[in-house]
Amino acid sequence: MPRSASYRRSVAARRDVHEVGTFASSSRSTRASAARRRKIEALAPWFHNLHFPDGTQTAPDHFLGGDFPAFKWREIAPALPARLDGWRVLDVGCNAGFYSFELARRGAHVTAIDIDPHYLAQARWACRQFGLESRVRFRRMEVYEIARDPQGFDLVWFMGVFYHLRYPLLALDLLAQRTRRLMVFQTLTMPGDSVYAPQPDYRIDERTPLLESGWPKMAFIEQRFSGDPTNWWVPNHAGVEALLRSSGLSVKSRPAHEVYVCKRVTRRQRPIYGSQLESITGLVQRAAPRRRLR
Repeated sequence: MPRSASYRRSVAARRDVHEVGTFASSSRSTRASAARRRKIEALAPWFHNLHFPDGTQTAPDHFLGGDFPAFKWREIAPALPARLDGWRVLDVGCNAGFYSFELARRGAHVTAIDIDPHYLAQARWACRQFGLESRVRFRRMEVYEIARDPQGFDLVWFMGVFYHLRYPLLALDLLAQRTRRLMVFQTLTMPGDSVYAPQPDYRIDERTPLLESGWPKMAFIEQRFSGDPTNWWVPNHAGVEALLRSSGLSVKSRPAHEVYVCKRVTRRQRPIYGSQLESITGLVQRAAPRRRLR
């Protein structure tokens, strides 16, 4: 049945309103994307490639190749609980916040720390873009300052920081003491996975085993490594596992290259020098007033 002229005019009017609304929405989206790109440029350079809903990225041509750190997250994520509701997480050296955001999306409440104000400015801005302000808090602080916080964390995310520290084992000890469930640990390492099975003790002149390829060890970088003067230490695989054990952690899995998922061992399972460890870290804790990370 043919439609009346008034009906056709009504349909056309609704169509025009819809098209105008769609155009306006598209125009706003285009302006928002342009503003986001300008902000990304203003906050450059970026080490984390973040993906925003409009397709904008912060570092699409990353020097590490691929989509970093998303490809690393895809390797690690299956080793973690799918939901982290109620978990308190510490992200050490958070950079632009990629891992903090992924962990928050799983339900965690994340405290993210870094010493670089440039990275923290990136992370705070990106956090607002993702609408995760209620789940992620950023603090500018050194990892050693964690001694001031008496609370523990269900998950400590300690990736890409260890080898940049002048006193790495102190940081690991402090973080291990605050790990309630899991630690995800990553460090630059020497090539090879060999492990030398040491004896429980050696004579003072019995030093040849120290030269074995699988003896736990760390190379010290006096000047620069990869152009970075803060790359101080490069342990081998055996050294990483020994360091983790000595701090009261056991390795659950190795989901990616140089990545170790660890759990806290009970006091009874800790090394015989655990009391010495607690005494040393206790001195650090007493040297600074206590405060809680919010």
